[in-house]
Amino acid sequence: MAPPVTVASRRAVKPPPRPRERIPLTAWDLALLPFDYLQYGLLFAPPPPTAHLVDHLHAALADALAVYYPVAGRLATEQLTTGCSVSIDCASQGAEIIHAVAADGVSVADVVPPDDDIPAAVVRSFFPLDGAINYDGHELPLFVAQVTDLADGVFVAFAYNHALSDGAALWDFLNTWAQIARAGLAAPPQTPGAAAAATASRAPPVFERWSPDGGAAAPIVLPYTDRTWLTKKTHPPPPPPELREMMLHFSPESLAGLKERAREELLAAGDEDGATAVTRFQALSSLLWRCVARARRLSSEQETVCRFAIDNRERLRPPLPAGYFGNSVYTISTEAVVPASELHARGHGWTAAAVGRAVAAHTDAAIRARVAAWMADPAIVPPATETTTRPLHGNGVVIVHSPRFDVYGCDFGWGKPLAARSGRAAKYDGRVSLFPARDGGSGGVDVEVALAPENMAALELDGVFWAAVTPDASRQLLWK
Repeated sequence: MAPPVTVASRRAVKPPPRPRERIPLTAWDLALLPFDYLQYGLLFAPPPPTAHLVDHLHAALADALAVYYPVAGRLATEQLTTGCSVSIDCASQGAEIIHAVAADGVSVADVVPPDDDIPAAVVRSFFPLDGAINYDGHELPLFVAQVTDLADGVFVAFAYNHALSDGAALWDFLNTWAQIARAGLAAPPQTPGAAAAATASRAPPVFERWSPDGGAAAPIVLPYTDRTWLTKKTHPPPPPPELREMMLHFSPESLAGLKERAREELLAAGDEDGATAVTRFQALSSLLWRCVARARRLSSEQETVCRFAIDNRERLRPPLPAGYFGNSVYTISTEAVVPASELHARGHGWTAAAVGRAVAAHTDAAIRARVAAWMADPAIVPPATETTTRPLHGNGVVIVHSPRFDVYGCDFGWGKPLAARSGRAAKYDGRVSLFPARDGGSGGVDVEVALAPENMAALELDGVFWAAVTPDASRQLLWK
């Protein structure tokens, strides 16, 4: 059988030399060392025939790395008598860009079929560094892009070391790269200052890491004198689970309807505060949690929980500066696990309010208390535990990524993406990723759902769930 993609070239991408610098990792960064690189990708229509695509993207990436120089570094560990500390070694070691060609006949339609299923085997072949964990960034590039030629389009995939930053900072970096690339196509070749002019409107990245006391972040000493436990050679990860994946569209009208139904249920139950505070995110989370629990056919006594990633930036006091480059995300959960029978009996409004209470409780004081508890007993979860494949609760859902990220702003010069997808990294039964809808500022949300095949088959029969899903007009346009 022919390989799904053939690699045509690999190139190192280095920014101009600069003074060497070490940036210590924070508690938020360190906790991610055993976990997968982030993998996101964008599908594009073919670029103009005259464009030397990889050359163009290579040059723009080098300019972007001059601004985001830690992305071109490597992780470094200093061994101490009482443990070790990990930092980003910013010495312009370089990122990487790969040019690949998909097997004959693989087209845009194979990546975005007319139904909701994601052809995972095809899409996963477009992503580099599959299986890499963040600790591998001691040797591997912290950022690798793979540009894969399709029969009638291009897929640009990214593998990004999550210890560097969270998704908010990643998409800032990617949009900076795209902005420089657009300017490069619009300006005459070798125009002086084109890259600087392209990024002048963006908030500059802030690389100084946050510290609870407000000063410069000091290196954190991890209580490990033997680091071999953290590597895959010592703790090989379990095989990837068998999954089905779908990308589903929820229109602004559908989200508003979910919110209104939750509000009405809460008012009927006498919870006026909950009804006033309910949001579209809470209502969507309620639908996903309840319907996935039903698709799993949990017994009445089995417990379930909803967990989701939440940004700390605006919740800290003072808030983090615009452009903060690093991780500032926690995963939080509804206040307690609940039996499946109670989840279904309580209703949509109660479930939405439970999500809202978790969000409201995530205050500056709560964030600082969680950081202090970790600092008092630093612990990194080994990569080969059950937690890696089913984070924190096997019967729950985990909601990650954000529709606020400017995914479709990544126009490299020949039009905005046709679709966004993620790779195999950190996929498990019950993972849900939220993306903005392609139609821009309408307020719609695209939801990527990964479930065990038998659970996805049951979800397909859930009329309540599918009544809220909206036919994706942008996908239908690709098939006209």
